[in-house]
Amino acid sequence: MHTNYYFLRQLSPALTDQLRGYRVASCFSQEKDELVIGLLGDTGQEFWLKAQLGAAFPALALPETFQRARQNSVDLLPELLGLTVAEVAAWPQDRVLQITFAEHGATLAFKLYGPRPNAIFRPAVGAPAQLFHQRYTADADLSPAADNPAPPPLSATGKLPPALADLPARYLREQRGYDPAPLETKQRLAHELLAELESPAHYYLIQLDGRTRLSLLPLGDVLQTLPGTDAIGALRRFVPMALGRRALETERRQLRQLLERRADEAGTSAQMARQRLHALAHEAGYRHRADLIMAHLHEIKPGAAQLEVVDFYTNEPVSIKLKPLEKPQRTAENLYRKAKNQQIEERQLSERITRREGEALQTLELLEELDTQPALLELRGLRAWRKQHGLDPSAAPAKAGTELPFKVFEDRGFTILVGRNAANNDLLTQKYAHKDDLWLHAKDVTGSHVVIRHRAGQPVPEPVIEHAAQLAGWYSRRQHDSLCPVTVTPKKFVRKPKGALPGQVVVERERVVLVVPGNPFENVA
Repeated sequence: MHTNYYFLRQLSPALTDQLRGYRVASCFSQEKDELVIGLLGDTGQEFWLKAQLGAAFPALALPETFQRARQNSVDLLPELLGLTVAEVAAWPQDRVLQITFAEHGATLAFKLYGPRPNAIFRPAVGAPAQLFHQRYTADADLSPAADNPAPPPLSATGKLPPALADLPARYLREQRGYDPAPLETKQRLAHELLAELESPAHYYLIQLDGRTRLSLLPLGDVLQTLPGTDAIGALRRFVPMALGRRALETERRQLRQLLERRADEAGTSAQMARQRLHALAHEAGYRHRADLIMAHLHEIKPGAAQLEVVDFYTNEPVSIKLKPLEKPQRTAENLYRKAKNQQIEERQLSERITRREGEALQTLELLEELDTQPALLELRGLRAWRKQHGLDPSAAPAKAGTELPFKVFEDRGFTILVGRNAANNDLLTQKYAHKDDLWLHAKDVTGSHVVIRHRAGQPVPEPVIEHAAQLAGWYSRRQHDSLCPVTVTPKKFVRKPKGALPGQVVVERERVVLVVPGNPFENVA
């Protein structure tokens, strides 16, 4: 509430009593969003006013002393120098504090709006405004809304006026039961609150929602209670404390967001893996269909497109699709191979569920630790804890190979990635592959893009290229050919023309190898 009207209306008479008759001795800036004004009294007393006009934390600081830097300091508003303070006033129901000077009716207004604070100087009545932030050109026409400082009445729906937003509104809802109350009670509660705000007994430095705040009402964790008769002292105590705690609060907020995001990602990944595992467990298995084909092999006529049999597992009629141009034995062989791969997938899914659920639980434990450990309420302790657990908010967590959206194989220390579909091929070739990686594709037919990851200083052995070429043939339309020509080239010679369909690329330089399509890693545990 350090920029709220009800605090500014307490601060303005205190500043008037303190500064009436003081003259502006200096006006300068040392930082991007800072305006410093030095004032001198008749007997040489100093008074410093530092306006912090950044969108993140607009505030008026009143340091008891200030040392101007010899470098990186620029004088501003030369017409302000020598003017004598006549009065300090808060604009009615607004977040603007204005200093009026005795000469020519000059004014300096501090607009403390959170998103776009500014300082507006008029050297005389009716003179053009000079803006600290010149990009906010509309501020040149800013003026008080009304001369009557009375608050606007409560709306017929019980909606509070803007000046009672944020902390006062929260205080009414949390401690006075405002929302469920009838309109008459709401009006009474609002008027009682206004009376408290107009003559506060205390100022409170509070911790609320991870932020240090100045409040006229006791909310959240009260860090300090200050007398309501000293608005200047309360501001001098609050601003340094808030600035000192901002780094801590920012890092805690970043850590919380990072941990919540990791917990959510791990939980979602585990849930998706669980759904896939459930689907695999309840769909007709590949081995089941292969067993039925082999059991009824003598009944299948050449060129048949399907097999109608009674399932000896369930005693129900079942239809199995066949390929007219493929021998039933080959169809069964492929189904047995898929069954083996399905078992591998089920094992990997179970491992992923266990791992990701463990990660989610560990992250939730860290979140609880963040809230409960006293050592983490200090910046040094928080940074040590963050380093201990590898929680750098600026670094994205590295993804393990099993989390890549491609088929992944390892061969003699080299990683082989295989695209899953046309869009996935584009992702692999355009986003994941490095220019020095080897790129492979079955020649002249549709199929998966295959990439062998480059290892600095190590040429790819021919057996690795042969195995990757077999994969390129296996995951293509040439899967059942006796021999398959496969394009091999560094990825830097592969480009995607503008307007090409997903998966379509142009190869500018290539060599071709002939291999038997297959998956040489099927027998690897």
